[in-house]
Amino acid sequence: MASSHDKYSVLLERCSSLAPVPTAVAHPCDVSSLTGALDAASLGLIVPLLIGPEARIRAVAEEAQHSLDGVTIIDAPHSHASAARAVLAVRSGEAELLMKGSLHSDELLHEVASATTGLRTERRLSHVFAMDVPSYHKPLFITDAAVNIFPKLADKADIVRNAIELVQALGMVTPKVAILAAVETVSDKMPSTIDAAALCKMADRGQITGAMLDGPLAFDNAINKEAAHIKGIVSEVAGDPDILLVPDLEAGNMLAKQLTFLAGAEAAGIVLGARVPIILTSRADTVRSRIGSCAIAVLVAHARRAGKNNAA
Repeated sequence: MASSHDKYSVLLERCSSLAPVPTAVAHPCDVSSLTGALDAASLGLIVPLLIGPEARIRAVAEEAQHSLDGVTIIDAPHSHASAARAVLAVRSGEAELLMKGSLHSDELLHEVASATTGLRTERRLSHVFAMDVPSYHKPLFITDAAVNIFPKLADKADIVRNAIELVQALGMVTPKVAILAAVETVSDKMPSTIDAAALCKMADRGQITGAMLDGPLAFDNAINKEAAHIKGIVSEVAGDPDILLVPDLEAGNMLAKQLTFLAGAEAAGIVLGARVPIILTSRADTVRSRIGSCAIAVLVAHARRAGKNNAA
């Protein structure tokens, strides 16, 4: 069994040969968010553009005894202006990644989602937790536990596409997706089971590509091969998923936090579906979680660069 520290270490090792990515950090006005950005810079992951009230950023740096020598600070009067300026930095090519500071997630994502000045694509925005669970044999990706509250079928299709592309950027060629519900049988009394069955058929018809999908699966038979065997489930996904697609935000949020606070997992968070990956951290995140989020975003950014170069 891999130790709880091996999985993020592998990500950092993969980043060691990559150039740091210019990153707009929106409103890093508390110690944890500023420290996360500067730690990622010191590890060679990002080149931070700190966007927010300059005097406040410098005061926080002094409080935390961080040097800001050589770090670019773009002054913005308040959190709303910081979010808007950070998104503009991406639109103008100053930055290839966007990182949340000490402002609310909704405030940053509101600017990202703007039809005229934001970073939307044809794909729906969605969040992925990259979980380092000590008792699980590989990284586990949970989606969506932070952005889409009650996603419909079309939303879930985009959510799973985003997660597949993320996991592929991290080097997994054909990830396995378990579509979670309370039960493993299709029932018209549980719409999530019908969505799961439809998503699997969409994969069969080539509407969702690049992964193996199975569902509906209850959590026990999704994550444990023996539990699936007892239920008579024959599946290459059961017991070995890379991605868990949850039925709604409440279920996903509870699952991710249970793994974090009861199972000792660490969770790196990233939002996909925009023009660039968005590093979405929480004040409760550990330094390792923040660094893991940055490492994942850097790998996705470099994978997109490579894709553009190949297309050219």
